[in-house]
Order: sequence, then C-alpha cells, then structure tokens
Amino acid sequence: MINITLRCRGLALVVFLLGSDFVLGWLNNIKSGSTQQSQRSITSSSDQSCFCHLTGVLDDCFCDIESIDVFNNFKIYPKIQKLIERDFFRYYKVNLKRPCPFWPDDGHCSIKDCQVEPCPESKVPMGIKAGNYNKYSQDTNTVKQTEDCVQANQLGAINSTLSNQSKEAFVDWARHDDAKDHFCELDDETSPDAEYVDLLFNPERYTGYKGPSAWRVWNSIYEENCFKPRSVYRPLNPLAPSRGDDDGEGFYNWLEGLCLEKRVFYRLISGLHTSINIHLCAKYLIQESWGKTTWGTNMKEFRHRFDPVETKGEGTRRLKNLYFLYLIELRALSKVAPYFERTIVDLYTGNAEEDAATKELLLQVLNETKAFPMHFDEKSMFAGGKTEAKILMEEFRLHFKNISRIMDCVGCSKCRLWGKLQTQGLGTALKILFSEKQIKNLSENSPSKGFQLTRQEIVALLNAFGRLSTSIMELQNFRTLLQDNR
Repeated sequence: MINITLRCRGLALVVFLLGSDFVLGWLNNIKSGSTQQSQRSITSSSDQSCFCHLTGVLDDCFCDIESIDVFNNFKIYPKIQKLIERDFFRYYKVNLKRPCPFWPDDGHCSIKDCQVEPCPESKVPMGIKAGNYNKYSQDTNTVKQTEDCVQANQLGAINSTLSNQSKEAFVDWARHDDAKDHFCELDDETSPDAEYVDLLFNPERYTGYKGPSAWRVWNSIYEENCFKPRSVYRPLNPLAPSRGDDDGEGFYNWLEGLCLEKRVFYRLISGLHTSINIHLCAKYLIQESWGKTTWGTNMKEFRHRFDPVETKGEGTRRLKNLYFLYLIELRALSKVAPYFERTIVDLYTGNAEEDAATKELLLQVLNETKAFPMHFDEKSMFAGGKTEAKILMEEFRLHFKNISRIMDCVGCSKCRLWGKLQTQGLGTALKILFSEKQIKNLSENSPSKGFQLTRQEIVALLNAFGRLSTSIMELQNFRTLLQDNR
C-alpha cells in the first residue's frame, strides 16, 4: 500500500512539473514501447538488467527515482548546463601540485589525456582575478574595467578606497578563512602553485588512469574513512580483488545497523564514486589515431560497473546512491537560495552585463530547486542528545575533510582536478545544510555574519551539482542505447 501511494505521488509530481498533455503522451509512448518490448527476444531483458531494479523509493528518504529523472532531465539539466558555461563558473583556481599527505608520491600519470592545461592569466576575466571580496561588493561595479595586467594589479589594490561596509566584508572574509565549518581542506589560492583552470577546456572523461595508484585512493577512502572496520568486507568494484563467494551482504547487514548519519556518509561517497564512473563510461576513449581522438559511450564498461549480474547486485545499489547524493546537493541549493537572492551578492567578473545574466540564471536554477516537493530532510540527522550530536557532527566533518585531502594523492592531474572539485562541491553542500540558522539570519544589505561562501566554494558547488545532473541524464542515454542495441 505504501509503495502504491508513493508511486502515485511520483506520477502526480510528473504531472505537476510537465503538464498533463505532455505526461499523457509520455505514458502512451511507454505503453507502446512496453508492448513492442514484450514481442522481442528474451535476451533483451538481460540488456536492461542494469535498470530493472532501479526504480521506486530511495532508502532513508521519501522520494522516488522516477520523479528525480523527470525533474532533472526536463527542469534542471538544461539550466545548470547553461549556468556552468558562464565565465564566473568556468574558471576554477586549484593547486594540482600539492603533495600527497598520506603516502609517498608514486609519480604522476604520464598519459597525455591526464594532463591539465592551465588557463593563461590573460584569458581570466579581470574581476575574477581581483580578489574574493570583489565578487560580493557593489562598490566594484563602479570601477572602470581594465584590460592589461598593470591595471589589473591596481584593481586588486582597491581595498584602500573601499567603503566601511566593504572593509567590514573583507575582514569577515578573513574570519571565514579560519572558520571551523569547512568540510573540505581548501586550496590556498595565493599559493604560487595555484592556477586557474578553464573547466570547459578540461572536461571530465576517461583518461586511461587506473591500476594500483587509482585503487589505493578509493580503498583508502572506503576502508579508512567510511566508519567501517576492516573485518567487514565491502565489494568495491568488479575490478577489485575477489573475495571468493562473499557477495558483500555482510557489509550491508552491518551498514543497516549503523546510525542514519554514518549510513548517509557511506551513501554520499558511494554516490560520488558512481557519478564519476558514469562520466568515464559516457566519455570513454573509443579511438585514438594520428590527429584524431574519438570519445564516446562505452556500453561494455558501463555493464561491467553496474550490471547486477557482473557486480553481484552491487551495481543497482551504486546507482541508487547516486540519486541519494543528488537529493542531498539539491537540498543544499534550495537552502542556500536566500544567500544569493540578496542584492549585495554579485557574481562579479568585471562585465556588468555578463554578471547580471549569470545571477539571473543562477536564481532560476535555485527557484527550480526550491519548487521540488520531495526534498531530503536533513533535520533527521544529528538530532539526538546535544553532546552526542556535536561529537558525531565533528567526526562526520573530519572524516569528510580527510577525504578531501586524499584527493591530492590522485596521480592523474585531470582526475585530481575533477575529484577535488566534486569533493569540495559536496563539502560545501554539507556546510550549507548544517548552517540553516546562519543563512536565515543573513542581512539583505550588509556583509554576512557567521556564514560565507568563497568564490572557490560557489564554483565547486554548482559544477559538482552539474556533474550529478549530467550523470542522471547520461543514465537515460544508456537506457536508450540498451534498447537500441537489442
């Protein structure tokens, strides 16, 4: 009965989001497709095995997968893709030369597709290079735009002429840098090794990076940071060393016995791992020859990572964890909307027209997230005794912060770039979810007190959510390809 009710809620949400005429046509197509499918060979059912159990309600929340698919693919995905192509979101400053803090560096990947092309300083918009506080100060909008490096340096020195309000904002930024609410260890943007990267010119895709170096990273994340004793086996991946007939059910029995917070932690990491794997399967190196490189969908690799038969049922769990992670970051975006709705917040690049259009598009995305009616309820977390909840929250934060540091151990520069960005994006989402009171108390026309986001965090937050949105869209593409391949 509960399942039927939730399915009805999901269908009602689809109608609400897309309109009755669209949905009726959509359902007719599904019905027609189902009739044709029943007449096809039995082998087609194995082709769809990756998705046959990917349906219904997610664990630890009351949202169904079908509603997320419709909401993301028709409402969010088109807007988020346009947003992250804007100048403010495409340039990300990152230090890819930080040494691994946990084990001796085993060298960087020598494969050419692992390399990251830094963005020349001359191509980075002047406002982005001018300093964090400029992104949120209306004073900077009156500064005459400059084009050469000398004038850019002068723009960066406008602190002496700022209003008292903006000086206060700058001091608050300094306080924020030392705050203990971070879930990630942020790169020092003033480091000589920190460089701007154009994310559009360095897309996330399969690079060929694999083997012991890659597995050491993921093993360290799962074995040492997901609250799991080593005696409990967790099936990492079909490529991982086999454990005989152990199908991992012992791990899931153990996981279900944990408190909600620790279950959530594992599912977030698993969802992130799943999303990254989907990106690699969707943008796989298909062919490489002189002067021509072809990237495309690798169906065999997708089955290898997610087919229930090949993964002993693990694949479906991984995909569901992707949807769970999507809900967490979606909830964070809806909660942080008041922060960006204030007139004092400018997504500043130095181009007033560009900045206004970018903020308008961002607010459109945030309004869509607020309209979603089946959000994850973060208030169910850390809801026990005050002392116990505080200890658990700090443990949760430190474990995640440790994972952000492990990203500096990734040997492939491009994998490191996207691993750091997506980890930081999720860390920023967690920071938002547990800063509700501070966000509610924000003043409309004065600097934030108790809650701030750096430009680095904002770029990571939206790009990380863009990656999740892309993963769910790619799943629809894989469904279509599986049907076409019958």
